[in-house]
Amino acid sequence: MRSEILADIKEFPVIAAIRDVDEVDEALSRNIKCVFLLTGSILNIKYVVHCIKKAHKRAFVHLDLLEGISKDSEGTKYIVEEVRPDGVITTRSNLALSARKMGMFTIQRVFILDSLAVDTAVKTISQVEPDAVEVLPGVLTKTLKRIVQRVHIPVVAGGLIETPEEVRNALESGAVAISTTRKSLWDLNS
Repeated sequence: MRSEILADIKEFPVIAAIRDVDEVDEALSRNIKCVFLLTGSILNIKYVVHCIKKAHKRAFVHLDLLEGISKDSEGTKYIVEEVRPDGVITTRSNLALSARKMGMFTIQRVFILDSLAVDTAVKTISQVEPDAVEVLPGVLTKTLKRIVQRVHIPVVAGGLIETPEEVRNALESGAVAISTTRKSLWDLNS
């Protein structure tokens, strides 16, 4: 399953990142394969994931941004067993480790602020061993190259990517995909 998810990410490298569940229908109408849910609550997440999967697309739930669900292994267990997304995203090492142990495709999200953050991210990634890592902001192509060379797992670039040129630059820097809330970029998979 992990290899199939990675193949889909590589084949459709522009990922729709959704901040409002009202945007899901628009994302599903586009030529994308993966949806990063940066929103949701205990009341709607199961239904939203079901809709995405019914449209034959992959749903990734950002654990840190869900409302009404605890940020611990029990909350993760609920998402994995009851909601059943294709994968989860988190900045929290404990949640990433928990999700991996439950067999869930896991994306470790890291924010790069300076060179120390790069070293910390590499160390965390090597300890957690997620299936992929999302680096933010994704417009830091020099930093992306450094991380791609050091972690040897698929890297998704996200955050502040606003133009087709920035998409190309991120992909040329070694990212396997980019995630963006910018709807005008969602059709670049065509």
